[in-house]
Amino acid sequence: MWTVVDSPIGPLRLVATDSGLTAIEFSPFGGRDPGDRHDEHPVLTKAAAQLAEYFAGDRTEFDLPLAPAGTAFQQRVWAELRRVGYGRTASYGEIAHRLGLTNAASRAVGLANGRNPLPIVVPCHRVIGADGSLTGYAGGIQRKRALLDLENPGLV
Repeated sequence: MWTVVDSPIGPLRLVATDSGLTAIEFSPFGGRDPGDRHDEHPVLTKAAAQLAEYFAGDRTEFDLPLAPAGTAFQQRVWAELRRVGYGRTASYGEIAHRLGLTNAASRAVGLANGRNPLPIVVPCHRVIGADGSLTGYAGGIQRKRALLDLENPGLV
């Protein structure tokens, strides 16, 4: 099931099951079939409300039931991304070290980061290059910069 919400970075499609939010998709939306539209489903209305609070500057952490599909390694990376605080950034290498891995795992961390189905809520936009540069983002670098500027203007 799904709904679409407006945001300062464009429309977002929220996808969920009864157990939790499974995806946040940037417009233009992909070709996969997310099922029926259910604008009033409790998981989707809670996610929409918390995203609106985030974009208004009134929320720094999300409290949502999450149900992203991914490998065990991806789940570990995504859990670590949730520990990167609002208005802060971390490099791929830092995330690897937090997981008890070496810098050699930075690429694997980057790949897992890129497969994150829950951008914003699982803040993959907070991951930057070791030199402080903005690196790839599924929603595009302009959206990544906008999210970082929302959280901490001038940070990057």
